[in-house]
Amino acid sequence: MATVPTQVRIDENLKKQASELFSQLGMDMSGAMNIFLKQCVLRGGLPFSVELPQYKPEVLEAMEEAKRISKDPNTKRYASFSEALEEID
Repeated sequence: MATVPTQVRIDENLKKQASELFSQLGMDMSGAMNIFLKQCVLRGGLPFSVELPQYKPEVLEAMEEAKRISKDPNTKRYASFSEALEEID
């Protein structure tokens, strides 16, 4: 089967990490990409689920509260966790 060169733009650090992983598995980036693409074709889609993380309502509320607190100029700031603990004592 003939092969064709293909270019893909990816983050430099991601490429390095993936290349190291594939090397440990005894393959290179090209081999890994071929496996990925073959699985996509066989499954008729991505070979894994792509979805947004689902958070419990209380977690979403806590995240919103943290955003509000971080933007509030009247919120006291601490240089370290130790400094915050001293305030409690």
